[in-house]
Amino acid sequence: MLNFWLLVFGFPAPILLALLLNEVRNALFKRAVQTITYIPHFISMVVIVGMIKDFLSTDGLINQLRGLAGAETISFLQLPDFFRTIYVTSDIWQSIGWSSIIYFAALSAVNPDLYEAAEIDGAGRFKKMWHITLTAIQPTIVVILILTIGTLLSSGFEKILLLYQPLTYETADVISTYVYRKGIQDSSFSFASAVGLFNTVVNFMLLIIANKISRRVSESSLW
Repeated sequence: MLNFWLLVFGFPAPILLALLLNEVRNALFKRAVQTITYIPHFISMVVIVGMIKDFLSTDGLINQLRGLAGAETISFLQLPDFFRTIYVTSDIWQSIGWSSIIYFAALSAVNPDLYEAAEIDGAGRFKKMWHITLTAIQPTIVVILILTIGTLLSSGFEKILLLYQPLTYETADVISTYVYRKGIQDSSFSFASAVGLFNTVVNFMLLIIANKISRRVSESSLW
């Protein structure tokens, strides 16, 4: 479920950022936004999780703002219902800038003459973005989507391990953390190896299926 929500909300986020910044004409503002969105990628995961815990603690910034609005304090990190939202939102914030780089690279190859021809035909900015820009980066989007689907059963082990606790296991526990507890903490090495192998096989099958579907419905695929 964590990777499913990341696929639904996190995958389009860098594409949207690249499309929006591609329409910005102020070069200084564009570089500033790119720099600001790149920075979280270079912050250590331990620091990221520490920031999340500080913001969402009972006396953190979020609860202080809620207190000013007259709302009750919430222990966000101890409630299972909030874990997926926290994980997905923080992951988007951390990766949106860095993930958009590949789309910026694809956009740099778009022929400017196409935009000029579209303007002559009376196309507005939205139509140019939809029919030219998005079409130009479609092969890149498809390839990244296939690779993302191939990792649907592999979540961010470090981040989840640092964020979750027994109270949130029902929504936070994933295969990698389960394997860690069974294999390392309980010393069930053979069982953990079997689970890890099964996870890899399923991911590989998802990758093949996604690539086959992409090859049938579009002209883009990994092979």
